[in-house]
Amino acid sequence: MNIAIIGSGNVGGALAQQWIKAGHNVLIGAQFPLSEKNIALATKIGEDRFAVIENAVKQCEVILIATPPEAIFEILQKLGDASGKIIIDATNAIMKTPEPYKTVYHALADKTNAEVVKCFNTTGFENMLNPLYKGEGIDMFMAGDSENAKEVAKKLALDCGFGSCIDFGKSDKVELLEKFALSWINLAIMQEMGRDLAFKIIRR
Repeated sequence: MNIAIIGSGNVGGALAQQWIKAGHNVLIGAQFPLSEKNIALATKIGEDRFAVIENAVKQCEVILIATPPEAIFEILQKLGDASGKIIIDATNAIMKTPEPYKTVYHALADKTNAEVVKCFNTTGFENMLNPLYKGEGIDMFMAGDSENAKEVAKKLALDCGFGSCIDFGKSDKVELLEKFALSWINLAIMQEMGRDLAFKIIRR
């Protein structure tokens, strides 16, 4: 797949590395491609993988957004016509919501013609770089109305090494999925259990 990642922080950088290993063509869409943060990531994935957001989006059919939620309005101005594209919302509007929308997912669903899915928001970037615990892949989770977008998100999760990608439901479960992310943050950071913990559904 041709994937544009908007946001070159810990999450975007981790997913870029994993998807490149899996054989996908990844471009980092950045407002300032030669910033200090981007140069640090470029040493790992190559300088040729950076482009301004508009150019990265034009070249890719899948777009992952991993930015602070309030940045979505500036990003929307640069997406152009997203018809036929799949957008993965990996953000969490926990501390600040993109008003008047409850989440970035809802802003994307309202303002674009893309197929949107919520995914890659429920765990730390360390678990994206290495989702194996005792040799077994942990779970990723997703939500949204587009079955096609979910299939793409599921494949990309498996390509990262996750054991499965659990469907939380349709768009009415997006906010629940963000609260699920807050549960991980609470345990890992607020309760000081450490970031090397993860969720996995087990069945009897």
